[in-house]
Amino acid sequence: MDILPVILAILGGVVVTLQSQFMSVMDQKLGTLESVFITYSGGGVVAALVMLGTNWGNLRAWQNVPWYAFSSGLLGLFIVATIGYIAPRLGLATGFTLMVASQFILAALIDQFGLLGAIPHPLETTKLLGLGILLIGVWLIVR
Repeated sequence: MDILPVILAILGGVVVTLQSQFMSVMDQKLGTLESVFITYSGGGVVAALVMLGTNWGNLRAWQNVPWYAFSSGLLGLFIVATIGYIAPRLGLATGFTLMVASQFILAALIDQFGLLGAIPHPLETTKLLGLGILLIGVWLIVR
């Protein structure tokens, strides 16, 4: 297994948790919509500057993207708003347990059936067992 994707996945998890706590603070001090606006504005400015420095990258190939993929920005808004809202109300551990468990379950279905343009990765018995153990873990954390 290539180590770089593993390291990036771990760092991504750390950064998501830190971002979530920062958004929780903004949500409590400013409000959910304000937190979402600041989060997206900051990321949007940085992304625009990077793309400007790369002659807008491959943005001109937007016609090759399936229509449903363009909803990712709206879905991202929902994610960011949800994290900012649930973190102070449920706590990071409970909130992320519910969010990540639901991600695992949906990801397994997308992989199994190759949904939304995904390359199929059939569920094996060990993955199903892991999902079952995951659900037990969710119950232990959330109860």
